[in-house]
Amino acid sequence: MIDAAIEALAKGEFILLYDFDNRERETDFAIRSDAVTPAHIRQMRKDGGGLICTAVHPDAAKRLGLPFAHDVLRGCGLVEKDGEIPYDKKNHSSFSLWVNHRETYTGVTDRDRALTITAVADEVKRSLNGGGHNFAAHFRTPGHVALLRAADRLLDERRGQTELSIALAVMAGITPAVTICEMLDDETGLALTKEDAMDYAKEHGLVFVEGKDVLDRWESPGALQR
Repeated sequence: MIDAAIEALAKGEFILLYDFDNRERETDFAIRSDAVTPAHIRQMRKDGGGLICTAVHPDAAKRLGLPFAHDVLRGCGLVEKDGEIPYDKKNHSSFSLWVNHRETYTGVTDRDRALTITAVADEVKRSLNGGGHNFAAHFRTPGHVALLRAADRLLDERRGQTELSIALAVMAGITPAVTICEMLDDETGLALTKEDAMDYAKEHGLVFVEGKDVLDRWESPGALQR
């Protein structure tokens, strides 16, 4: 299933990515950000219902000047404290800035968010290939697309959806910017169960992959890591 997930991600198709039974126990839509269209935004907000975020590789985040939100807000009494995240006591959340592309109107429409996300992917690609990267020239904050900054050592350091999705992008050999959205249950308001997420994947012809399989491949000899 891991090979099918890597192939689908490379093709610009949605995959469903479940983290771990001992972590969030959530399934996310995941798609390479440079392939996102307004239709993908619509499907995520209607069938997922969680927060639509774009994860970026740590090297790109550094080159683009994208900080962790908890570092920016450290002087604020509301900032998360060490060990306060209930599902991950060792790490802070991966949130960075919330942005809109400067050519968007409100920034929240399907078209506007797709524009912002694909433009972020373009900046990530450019930054990792030695190109110019004046992020502020193209984006403003606050905005409607949450950026997530993956941990420096990816799955060797943190094992969230952010790192899982970027690790998959690295192994797929694509631009390491992946847009994700949690799947919620309309009846309970909680995270969609793994079983229901698997049923959705089967009904819609999507690949369902678990974090443990991503981690196993990532840690296997010869896995492409950078």
